[in-house]
Amino acid sequence: MTAPEAGRGIGTGNTGNAGTHWDGASGDSFRILHVSTGNVCRSPITERLTRHALADRLGDPLWGGLIVESAGTWGHEGAPMEANAETVLADFGADASGFVGRELLDEHVIRADLVLTATRDHRAQVISMGHSAGLRTFTLKEFTRLVKAIDGATLPPLEDGVVARARALVRAAAALRGWLLAPTAEADEVYDPYGAPLPFFRSVGDEIHQALDPVVTALTGVAARA
Repeated sequence: MTAPEAGRGIGTGNTGNAGTHWDGASGDSFRILHVSTGNVCRSPITERLTRHALADRLGDPLWGGLIVESAGTWGHEGAPMEANAETVLADFGADASGFVGRELLDEHVIRADLVLTATRDHRAQVISMGHSAGLRTFTLKEFTRLVKAIDGATLPPLEDGVVARARALVRAAAALRGWLLAPTAEADEVYDPYGAPLPFFRSVGDEIHQALDPVVTALTGVAARA
């Protein structure tokens, strides 16, 4: 991990919020940051599947102020995603175009409202960067498990805005974390398919897709289309 570069943008939606710091309440956008190691396999798949799911539920992946990004703790800066990752996204009808790998920087964590990591080690690395990241950083599968236990009726309705609903969801999940533990440590992991054949990439893609579905439903209050 390296220090943030002055003036460096962080991809989609970087206008309008540049230079702001996360404070858990202010702002009219909600940034979801997906983190893995190289930012060429797991986190690109998760980023683009999240955008695809949001577009399916809401009509636009940035609807209502949701911004979805990714980075890697040892990110291949400027690299394209792995070809097998692109194939997995195509299987789901998701758009892989225009992706560029990024190394995780302090500014990414500062500006994220929710950080979802592939593994517990990634989660620990994000939290170790500081920036009050602990209460808004989860592994993807951990967040899924917590979200499933939250009654959607207790969250702000979509009419109040998806940003308000998303912030309330993160607070509720953080409050449950110490009470709803994983059955095993490995249950919260998404394993790295880097260098693996396409069938393993597809199994990881299915795993990510299944984990994302209840998260996107909880964020938007809209179930996936049958």
